[in-house]
Amino acid sequence: MAQEVRGVIAPGKDEPVRIETIVVPDPGPGEAVVAIQACGVCHTDLYYKQGGISDEYPFLLGHEAAGVVESVGAGVTDVAPGDFVILNWRAVCGKCRACLRGRPWYCFDTHNAEQKMTLASTGQELSPALGIGAFADKTLVAAGQCTKVDPAVSAQVAGLLGCGVMAGIGAAINTGNVGRGDTVAVIGCGGVGDAAIAGSHLAGAAKVIAVDIDDRKLETARSMGATHTVNSRESEPVEAIRELTGGFGADVVIEAVGRPETYQQAFYARDLAGTVVLVGVPTPEMKLELPLLDVFGRGGSLKSSWYGDCLPSRDFPMLIDLHLQGRLDLGKFVTETIQLDEVEKAFERMHAGDVLRSVVVL
Repeated sequence: MAQEVRGVIAPGKDEPVRIETIVVPDPGPGEAVVAIQACGVCHTDLYYKQGGISDEYPFLLGHEAAGVVESVGAGVTDVAPGDFVILNWRAVCGKCRACLRGRPWYCFDTHNAEQKMTLASTGQELSPALGIGAFADKTLVAAGQCTKVDPAVSAQVAGLLGCGVMAGIGAAINTGNVGRGDTVAVIGCGGVGDAAIAGSHLAGAAKVIAVDIDDRKLETARSMGATHTVNSRESEPVEAIRELTGGFGADVVIEAVGRPETYQQAFYARDLAGTVVLVGVPTPEMKLELPLLDVFGRGGSLKSSWYGDCLPSRDFPMLIDLHLQGRLDLGKFVTETIQLDEVEKAFERMHAGDVLRSVVVL
């Protein structure tokens, strides 16, 4: 039987969010209803609110979430009611050319729930953020979007793997292939950049250089594992990174801003045959211009990292285990916990750079 629950809705472009009663249908084949315990406030939710992703309002916001499976539809075997899960926005299909070649983290046909959640007042269909919509007491997702993990972990930190933290850690470990003894530079020290720093430290990098324009963020970056910091308002970042790497540049440079000028810095701050990883999200109008001879002459790899090239079924349980072992402190990413009616204020604090992550606790 369909249920009515609370959810945070973005009704229109740049309009304040509000709590509405939403209708969550019973799960159909391949679907699951999850009772949300916690959900991080991510920049992507703000982009939805601002119309930066699509105009399919109203949006049901929230996607960095963890909770407990309440019910499942026909054919679901990987999760069951009572399982503690992290939600992901890339349920792999298992049938596309990437999946059939043994590269499911590149799946070209990821999917979400078939049924739609609706507004109780009007019956209008909702567009869930990244196919999840977890600023709600309960949400409907494809069962493949649920990854079972050790229930000993706090939902407040577990949910963060659902987007930003996984994107950053994966950019370092999966895409950048950071290894023991490597030198790494991370440009942009927000949530994703700090996660890339933590991932680089976890992978055994000998030197991790954090670059940002905000000293507060650089101080946080040190707590995540950065060995050196560069304020790019005060120092030219390419020169500073080279100076810190014996004049050569870093083995891996991770760009976590998503702007042409910072990408160019990343390109020239790497060593010969080094790797650039773009994990910052650009906007549609941005263009990049580089001398083709430099692209050829410097060698190496220019990569983009989408969701940290992660495979949730592989990476989520592993990272949760590392957290529970004390080797990866996910709690450092949580600045504050808030209630469902404080999401709009959390967006304001995020925009001002006052928080790393606000987490809604339900």
